[in-house]
Amino acid sequence: MSTAMNAARIDIWIWALVYAGLIVGGIGLAVQRGDPALGWPVAITGALMIAAGALLVWIRSRMNVDKPPKSTP
Repeated sequence: MSTAMNAARIDIWIWALVYAGLIVGGIGLAVQRGDPALGWPVAITGALMIAAGALLVWIRSRMNVDKPPKSTP
C-alpha cells in the first residue's frame, strides 16, 4: 500500500516538474531577448526542472507497484 502511495506522489511530482519547467523555460527564453544575463539562468533552471521530471519518469518506471488481486465471481 505504501508503494502505491509513493508512486502516486511521484506521479504528482513528475507532472508538476515538467509543466513548471516548461513555463519557467519559456519565461527564461522570453526574458533572454531583453536581458541575456537574467534570461539564460532562468531558462537553464526550467531545463533542469524538466530533466528532473524525466528522471522521475524513469524512477517511476522501475518501481514495483503491487496490484490488487483480481476477484473471482
